[in-house]
Amino acid sequence: MRAVLAALVVLASAPAFAQVDLTGMWAARNHEDLEGMLPGDYAGLPINDEARARADAWSLSYLAMPERQCIMYTSHYMVRGPQSLQISSEIDPISGRVVAWKTSGAVDRNPRTIWMDGRPHPSPLARHTAAGFSTGTWQGDALLVTTTHLTEGMLSHNGVPSSTEATIREHIVRRGDRLTIVMIVYDPIYLEEPYLRSRTWVYDPTLQVPPQPCEPALEIVRPDGEVPHYLPGTNPFLAEMTEKFNIPLEGIRGGASTLYPEYRKRLRDQYVPPARAPVITSQGGRP
Repeated sequence: MRAVLAALVVLASAPAFAQVDLTGMWAARNHEDLEGMLPGDYAGLPINDEARARADAWSLSYLAMPERQCIMYTSHYMVRGPQSLQISSEIDPISGRVVAWKTSGAVDRNPRTIWMDGRPHPSPLARHTAAGFSTGTWQGDALLVTTTHLTEGMLSHNGVPSSTEATIREHIVRRGDRLTIVMIVYDPIYLEEPYLRSRTWVYDPTLQVPPQPCEPALEIVRPDGEVPHYLPGTNPFLAEMTEKFNIPLEGIRGGASTLYPEYRKRLRDQYVPPARAPVITSQGGRP
């Protein structure tokens, strides 16, 4: 009896290998709000003047350049894009512990490794990649992930940038057949305060997530050296949200102050619903 009790005490005091199994095929149902692609629509983004100026100068045709078609989005794209997700684990053959969680890539997103073995993040001078360097620890049933060493990327499809100084903190939670990732982006270069976004996937063992290699192609013939862009004050599409939806221009320019309920009260008397549903036809819109 004493031996049994001693064994139980040892088992109770031993750390758990992992609180939740995250492996599997996770389907994107795309029933949640997806970010728009309208130029100048920065609503909900706590961006500063520097980020706003860069986004105003950005043109969607920039991504059609062959040398830029296969530049991957950074890791915070995982909760913004429409793709499904496959998660696998790397197991230590001796201890049986999870050494790393691995997430699948897509045509515009690199595969990603989340290290669970306690290794430190590398020097700030180490190589930066689109996937970044991620480490994870369990906090109860939630996997807390920290990602550093990211390349420059985009926070939205209309050119709002993220810098090489950006870091990500995220909580990955599984509840039955639902997987939710809550991601917070910290960027001292382009954000006035942290930017939070979340997404939920559904477990689907029949799902297939095949590799999607990116193959650049010539889509638009341009003179050598031409790079699509808008000079300051020349982007003709920035007011489209105002013209189509009657949303005050001030409200779509972004910034931390526009994220809070108090700001809605300022615009309450200015907003007049459009007479009929608008049709978006610009370079960034969807009909």
